[in-house]
Amino acid sequence: MKISKLLHDKEVTVSCELFPPKQGTELEKAKTVVRDMAALKPDFMSVTYGAGGTNSLFAAEIADEIQNGNGVTALAHLTCIAAERPQVLETLGRLRQMGIENILALRGDLPAAEGISLSSCYHHASDLMKEIRDFGGFCIGGACYPECHPESKSFDEDLDSLKRKEESGCDFLTTQMFFDNDILYNFLYRLLRAEIRIPVIAGIMPVTNAKQIRRITTLSGTLLPRRFRMIVDRFADDPASMKEAGIAYATEQIIDLLANGVNHVHIYTMNRPDIAGSILKNLSCIIGKS
Repeated sequence: MKISKLLHDKEVTVSCELFPPKQGTELEKAKTVVRDMAALKPDFMSVTYGAGGTNSLFAAEIADEIQNGNGVTALAHLTCIAAERPQVLETLGRLRQMGIENILALRGDLPAAEGISLSSCYHHASDLMKEIRDFGGFCIGGACYPECHPESKSFDEDLDSLKRKEESGCDFLTTQMFFDNDILYNFLYRLLRAEIRIPVIAGIMPVTNAKQIRRITTLSGTLLPRRFRMIVDRFADDPASMKEAGIAYATEQIIDLLANGVNHVHIYTMNRPDIAGSILKNLSCIIGKS
């Protein structure tokens, strides 16, 4: 099913994200994670891959396992920063053969590995979206940053970029993680003022260890509200308590979002079905999943 239809037809959706293995020897273990995650009955599952498409073949195989092996709608990530047109068209053809109808089109991070050249034809995610739109047959998703894209000079510039995505064929947006819901509500208001009308899925990251949160803030500059910082300070050295507190915080975030009419949530699971399962169990009555 195309995610645009899913978002239209279902009042509330909860989806989750996985990442594929870096080595082929880990593929069977990754497929076990897929099966465990699929058993939670998310509305769809997305699968990412590294900068420069370094494990894109594994990502396609995991997307195939999600949808054709476990019966859950798959959302395949596709980055373009180091891709040329023949490579992109080949990937689109492969995904079409698998029956995968949904692609999250991203520029992607600059590749860390040496010897990877940047794309000569895709400079922005909107360029890739146009290519996918012209290829036909796919529902196209895009990324957005409630706290403003780190490379944008201003919120207005960031909104202009999102408007180009909408005009290039983007059907829905998924947010970068955030830990203060008021930031998202302000962002949604700015989208409305800019007349950007495509659905927005709220991305939630359950943070269950202190090392994880340090990495997140270093990479993305995400704002940590005082309440969340106090949780990390108090439980950082107690892994079991930090995990429990992280699950509780993510659960409360989602409850507040649903109470305020943000009905589509995407959980960045870090390949942890147990954490995603705990959150969904906490929300079982609210979202109608058992």
